[in-house]
Amino acid sequence: MNSRIYLDYAATTPITDSAKRAMTEAFEIWANPSSPHKDGRHMRALIEEARIRIKAALNWPYQLVFTSGASESIAMVLQRNTLKQCSISAVEHDAFLRAGIVPDILPVDENGYIIPENLPENQLVAVQTVNNETGVIQPAEILAQRVREKNSLWFADAAQSAGKISLPDADFISISAHKLGGPPGIGALLIRDWAKLKPFGGQEQGYRAGTENAPAILAFAAAVCENKEWFEKSAALREKLDQAILSFGGEIVAHQSQRIPTIASYRMSGMVAKTQLILFDMAGISISAGSACSSGSLKSSPVLKAMGWGDKEAQEVIRVSFGRETTESDIDHFIKTWQQISEQRKKA
Repeated sequence: MNSRIYLDYAATTPITDSAKRAMTEAFEIWANPSSPHKDGRHMRALIEEARIRIKAALNWPYQLVFTSGASESIAMVLQRNTLKQCSISAVEHDAFLRAGIVPDILPVDENGYIIPENLPENQLVAVQTVNNETGVIQPAEILAQRVREKNSLWFADAAQSAGKISLPDADFISISAHKLGGPPGIGALLIRDWAKLKPFGGQEQGYRAGTENAPAILAFAAAVCENKEWFEKSAALREKLDQAILSFGGEIVAHQSQRIPTIASYRMSGMVAKTQLILFDMAGISISAGSACSSGSLKSSPVLKAMGWGDKEAQEVIRVSFGRETTESDIDHFIKTWQQISEQRKKA
């Protein structure tokens, strides 16, 4: 039995039992969904059924293209949208800077919110729904209205929010299955209007090249359709953790902002995050320092710097993120460990 406590769900989530079953069953009947024979047609039908199920679970009435994950979806939109210029918020995921496009950067305020008055005209505007480091939820309704007033297109990275809170009224939305209990290597790009994205490739209505990963797609559908009652309970867990951190002299990143209950970042003054990670890991607790994609870097978090944090303070911040398996006893153990580490730091 694994005695470790996993609190790094924003990096990736354990695959649900239903997703595992769906994937295993799909491998047993695997055939290329583009093949014209009966086996291929059967697999094609299963993929289309999964597409319908995912759209229904997310309440998305428009188009859905299966991709290998959020990073591919990001590259697709940035490289192939119909507008010539692109602007992204200063707190977007690193994948936006690796897509081969040099975007303009839109600043955020000290609470991590985009400033609607700064939204450009006639551009692709990329603003995430929920930040993967701080949990800050962007004001979706205001953004949707302002983007349309500017005759621009809104691309929302919803990797951390899809399946948890409602999708935004955006033109493009990227989601990743492994963030919500599905397997890695599969995700989706949600598209409001086909005409806003240039087609490429032979699969997925001509918008993606490559044989569809049918087993992963069926597992994706199983995961996203699972009951989400656990998400409602996470708010109480996060509130308990927030109050404990404050009582021990810690600092909550974006404490005044609206944050998703499953993600929180905390600063322990006087101890760098790398040391904290080692001590928590030795205590059997898995957490991270900011984004998992950059947690091995010694550089300060670009997200925190964009919010006005100094290098020293930003390097003392860790991220804790919850999932369906997180229990109150897990949080209690984290709190006890934080207190012990904090007291050791003060003595030192």
